[in-house]
Amino acid sequence: MPAYKDPKNNTWYVKYSQKELDGKFHGKTKRGFATKRDALKWEAEEKRKIHGVLDMSFGSFCDLYLESQKPRLKPSTLSMKRNIIYKHIVPYFSSRRVNSITTHDVMEWQTHILETVDPKTGSTYKKSFLKTIHNQLNAILNFAVRYYGLSSNPAHIVGNMGNDREVEMNFWTKEQYLKFRECMMDEPMFYYAFECLYWLGIREGEMLALTPGDFDFDKGEVRINKTFYILKGKHYITSPKTIKSVRKIKMPKFLCDELQDYLNLVFLPSDDIENRMFPVTKSSINRALKRGTKKTGLPEIRVHDLRHSHVSLLIHLGYSAVAIADRLGHESIHVTYRYAHLFPSVQDDMAKKLNESIGEDYV
Repeated sequence: MPAYKDPKNNTWYVKYSQKELDGKFHGKTKRGFATKRDALKWEAEEKRKIHGVLDMSFGSFCDLYLESQKPRLKPSTLSMKRNIIYKHIVPYFSSRRVNSITTHDVMEWQTHILETVDPKTGSTYKKSFLKTIHNQLNAILNFAVRYYGLSSNPAHIVGNMGNDREVEMNFWTKEQYLKFRECMMDEPMFYYAFECLYWLGIREGEMLALTPGDFDFDKGEVRINKTFYILKGKHYITSPKTIKSVRKIKMPKFLCDELQDYLNLVFLPSDDIENRMFPVTKSSINRALKRGTKKTGLPEIRVHDLRHSHVSLLIHLGYSAVAIADRLGHESIHVTYRYAHLFPSVQDDMAKKLNESIGEDYV
């Protein structure tokens, strides 16, 4: 494994040929090392990655893991995963060999993360985010067990350090939303965008991906089969969050009338029906929400909380978790679990009915 010195800039480089997984030899060159030792260390680590040797550094193994996920994940999901891994996991384990990480190491890492203060909020991370961080370490080591022969996953043995019960959820009542939408009438595009978010309960990305071709006004329904987002300045329209998210939603008649008016207002007959109805971004929607909230003096909520507000309204109208889940594109168990505190309590009625059921048999 020779290393060479570049006389032009007084740095070191490595250049070698190696047989890779496709059975062919490939030349590799890497320049710009400050020392010969650094150059040779890089070469050795690259060869470990090719041969899948688990005494490679944890940082190198994360590179392999993320590369394997590229064709399996949406760009936004991959970006989120990469950010968490390189910000919260790699800095702690980077110099460790994958096969040397123990349950004690994982427990100490958890303690470190639990004590870390989020610079954005000035407090420690929420339990829901702690669980997300741990899940990424667990996924990396599961990958090592499944494909690289690691004997066991110490992150799985230790167990999670958070839970998803601490999820922030705010919502507006119907009266509060009606007050908000009235002040948005001066901004027609945002007005109709918020109408879709509140009365349909769709996700922000689903709303931003809507096209005129998604609507069947004769049947009074809208098709949800895609989502829109921006990543590093590039626009993406992909499939929705989950398979169950692909759905058709029935619209109230007043919303059908409103959206037809909107299309007649901004779309010409010659326009492509596959053009986005709301050619704005999540940040502009968020700014519009803040403007309207400030004008009306309403409690501050996030854009996603309009979806929670829709669920709150449906629960108030008496619909079941199963019916609401079908509209949201969720599993019913998720709705039951997440919105349980909003459903009317039936415990007293259950106790009463059980008491009545025993009737005279008890006397």
